[in-house]
Amino acid sequence: QVQLVESGGGLVQPGGSLRLSCAASGFPFNFYAMYWYRQTPGNQRRMVARISPGGIGTIVDSVKGRFAISRDNAKNTISLEMSRLDVEDTAVYYCNTLVQGNNYWGQGTRVTVSS
Repeated sequence: QVQLVESGGGLVQPGGSLRLSCAASGFPFNFYAMYWYRQTPGNQRRMVARISPGGIGTIVDSVKGRFAISRDNAKNTISLEMSRLDVEDTAVYYCNTLVQGNNYWGQGTRVTVSS
């Protein structure tokens, strides 16, 4: 049973930093790409970052230079390092993977950027 559990969200001031983590289980983690998405009220989830099984990260242009994705295949975890946060980064952040044609999501972790 695939499980994804996010953690690390919270309230942060503009310009601050936050590190999100996702713990994965129930599938051979090191063979699958992993993703971070985010969603704001009334909008679709949008991909923020992707990391290949081998650890090659891709960051979408809107957050490039501020966000970084990493993975630890020994611990079955991925992380999203977010810096210079802006109020527009306020969202629920989700961990995601596609395993054997099925899309799996975590429960999400809320990030609020506010002064």
